[in-house]
Amino acid sequence: MKNLRALAAKAVFQVLEQGVSLSVALPQQQRHLESGKDKALVAELCYGVMRHLPQLDKCVSDFMSKPLKGKQRIVHQLLLIGCYQLYFTRIPPHAAISETAEACRKLKFEGLVKVVNGVLRRIQREQPELSKAAQTLEFNTPAWILKRLQQAYPDQWQQIVEQSHQRPPMWLRNNQRSQTRAQYLQALAELEIDACPGVSSDAILLSRARDVASLPDFHQGAASVQDGAAQWAASLLAPQNGELILDACAAPGGKSCHLLEIAPQANLVAVDFDEKRLERVHQNLERLSLDAQVIHGDAAQIDTWWHGEKFDRILLDAPCSATGVIRRHPDIKWLRQAADITELAKLQQQILTHCWQWLKPGGTLLYATCSILPEENAQQIEAFLAATQDAELQALPQQANERDIGWQILPGQDNMDGFYYARLYKKR
Repeated sequence: MKNLRALAAKAVFQVLEQGVSLSVALPQQQRHLESGKDKALVAELCYGVMRHLPQLDKCVSDFMSKPLKGKQRIVHQLLLIGCYQLYFTRIPPHAAISETAEACRKLKFEGLVKVVNGVLRRIQREQPELSKAAQTLEFNTPAWILKRLQQAYPDQWQQIVEQSHQRPPMWLRNNQRSQTRAQYLQALAELEIDACPGVSSDAILLSRARDVASLPDFHQGAASVQDGAAQWAASLLAPQNGELILDACAAPGGKSCHLLEIAPQANLVAVDFDEKRLERVHQNLERLSLDAQVIHGDAAQIDTWWHGEKFDRILLDAPCSATGVIRRHPDIKWLRQAADITELAKLQQQILTHCWQWLKPGGTLLYATCSILPEENAQQIEAFLAATQDAELQALPQQANERDIGWQILPGQDNMDGFYYARLYKKR
């Protein structure tokens, strides 16, 4: 019998001590489990710790006589998991404490079982209020992120931080090649799955998350899971049949597939730098019975892998800080550093400038990120327009103000993730 807290502690340890992303670390631990319920609990513990890390860390540290170091850090992560259960779950405290102490044994730290037991019992007995003594503690967010949000959104930053702590909703993208959205909503209703249409044409919002296996004809390709904000990419690029289209940073392939659902006769080239993530692109194309040319390559060096003509349309979903999707990936707060933003902005500029050379005159490039930081978005595009004579910004109908440079979606807007879009036209 696997101890769920021990598995969660291993995943949290990998994220916080080794810099592995939770989307990699968590499945590695979940694969030891059979039951969906057990997998869900391990996920809940890991995500919970990432969301409330500063407060949990302060609480646990206050009850320790000396900090745990080196290999013993995993026991510190285990204490965070114990503390999370006491404050944020309905697990009976005695069960949470005994199972967490047992996990310490499973992790082969027999000598620290009493410490785990003692610390958690004292926290349970005294139930101190979780500290809000500094902004980092109050908002469970690193100071550098708070500072940037305060600068960029002086009136909305608190709301943005609050949204980033919500549990993300589950969005579906109807496959218009299989049925209309109204028909799929009807099929969901017949199975008593509560859902409503989103603002973009294929988007469907479920009232609660569920296993894809329970969705009508999911494995036959009737629908895909994709956030409402990400679904705007394909409709804003507006692909046409017969065009040559590049999806420049394509993995895991959701946007590539959506482009082909809209224009099945388009000639789509999907490229990504990360060979391992390209497996997901192949899987998605296969499930939806779609065809694309999938290439392992660098979007900043197209000439090394592409010897065909220039592209009619390019989707550039650029590598970014992912600050718009923290509610889905709360570990981003602890994996990103302030210095990363300058590096990412440089990389985005390189890829954008290079992709532009491969766009036909009269063609369209859609620049997208899942960031909410102006350096990666409006400022990036403003600098590009100033340096590029044949580039013209097209206002998007969704923009609040047509003088805005592109369209910034903030987390929680229409229940979507934070996202940025700018559509550029190449003058003939």
